[in-house]
Amino acid sequence: MLDNDLKTQLKGYLERLQRPVAIVASVDEGDKSREMLELLEDIRAQSDRITLDVRRDDAERKPSFALTSPGHEIHLRFAGLPMGHEFTSLVLALLQVGGHPSKASAEVIEQVRALEGEFLFETYYSLSCQNCPDVVQALNLAAVLNPNIRHVAVDGALFQNEVEAREVMSVPSIFLNGAPFDQGRMTLEQIVARLDTGAEQREAAKIAGKAPFDLLVVGGGPAGAAAAIYAARKGIRTGVAAERFGGQVLDTMAIENFISVQHTEGPRLAAQLEQHVREYEVDVMDLQRATALLPAGDDGLVEVTLANGASLKSKTVVLSTGARWRQMGVPGEDRYRNKGVAYCPHCDGPLFKGKRVAVVGGGNSGVEAAIDLAGIVSHVTLIEFDARLRADEVLQRKLRSLDNVRIVVSAQTTEVLGDGHRVTGLVYRDRVGGDAHRLELEGVFVQIGLLPNTEWLQGTVALSPRGEILVDERGQTSVPGVFAAGDCTTVPYKQIVIAMGEGSKAALAAFDHLIRASAPVAPAEAQAA
Repeated sequence: MLDNDLKTQLKGYLERLQRPVAIVASVDEGDKSREMLELLEDIRAQSDRITLDVRRDDAERKPSFALTSPGHEIHLRFAGLPMGHEFTSLVLALLQVGGHPSKASAEVIEQVRALEGEFLFETYYSLSCQNCPDVVQALNLAAVLNPNIRHVAVDGALFQNEVEAREVMSVPSIFLNGAPFDQGRMTLEQIVARLDTGAEQREAAKIAGKAPFDLLVVGGGPAGAAAAIYAARKGIRTGVAAERFGGQVLDTMAIENFISVQHTEGPRLAAQLEQHVREYEVDVMDLQRATALLPAGDDGLVEVTLANGASLKSKTVVLSTGARWRQMGVPGEDRYRNKGVAYCPHCDGPLFKGKRVAVVGGGNSGVEAAIDLAGIVSHVTLIEFDARLRADEVLQRKLRSLDNVRIVVSAQTTEVLGDGHRVTGLVYRDRVGGDAHRLELEGVFVQIGLLPNTEWLQGTVALSPRGEILVDERGQTSVPGVFAAGDCTTVPYKQIVIAMGEGSKAALAAFDHLIRASAPVAPAEAQAA
């Protein structure tokens, strides 16, 4: 199951185990059970602290396996083979069950340990989902820390009957005590905040007591991270308020155009960005959504209010709130979101194995999505509004070579159809002839570009008709002392490397603004005044 290089790496990791780890496997006679046992035997062979117990007559999901440690009450289970993106989750679970300390903050660890009640979490994931490991790892750690928390990570592609019965059509999907809890990427902090009702109020009070910053960055994507690093290196008091550190990068699968790095993946790059920022004296405030910006008054401080009721003040601000997937805005889209309407083909594609889907959008993202999905689903219909596809020619050639793909251009999607529970079809209008056409399908993947996250700035900062923040060549906005960078601005070409450059530039411009604002008035100027 594991090649020799991976075995060598795993053996090195497992040397960090501080206590025994017991693996209890639940199997049947199927091929997947045999594959899982092969994987578990490979793991057991890498450490004499690991034991393997195989059971065939219990009531657990098959194939699945639990991880525990003798003398410790730990309820942690993987249903399926946690390979692909989830192999890291498996390695971390082995280490944490084996007593290796987590990198989570001491504050969050204590919050988890203090949770009271009985919590059975079940997370449905797909092996190609880059957001799923964050949820799986967070809940695994919670199960290690608190015996009242149980967690089962379920490979949705392997347990299709459960997926169908629970109408899981988007991953990660989290169930708590048998009822839907949430969908999408979540950190341990976010999960704890949902369970600990007083956490938000405590955090708001903590934020309200912070002294003003020299530079406050709003947003934690590539632009925000670069701005924070450049500001901190200038030795000024720097803060970052971010709803989720990493931004859109967390939702990006393969990154192959980041100069000097031939290939990486979004979550890995996001983690590296955050690690780099935290190497400096930057006050990082996660899970904070900005709701308003107030220009500087007599005190010379710009104020940013947050959704939790607290506010932050700073001499300068860099806005780097990024963008989000653009929606079609047609009937049925909102109703069937995560019930057949999806925005991440890498995450949710495996849930549509053998089914019919449509991809809306003929740019690079749409064509790449169609290519990826064609290897999983039975048929893909790509729908493009323009008269031709806009993707790179090399991608178009690949798409046209696939037998189970149909391309429809000059088509406007007008409605998503469903039966009240899930998607059953899509209606589009021929923009040339005007006729309406109906497609019978089970999934719709929307890939039509981005919308800037700037609604909260309307009426305060000048925006373009598209909602982008208007900036000059220095990143300065229409509000003195407020700068902006990245995908939320009018700067063309929404790329990671461009966002980083713009974030760096905005921080340097803000620092220059601070210097000029604090410079003593020249004698001649004072006399003229």
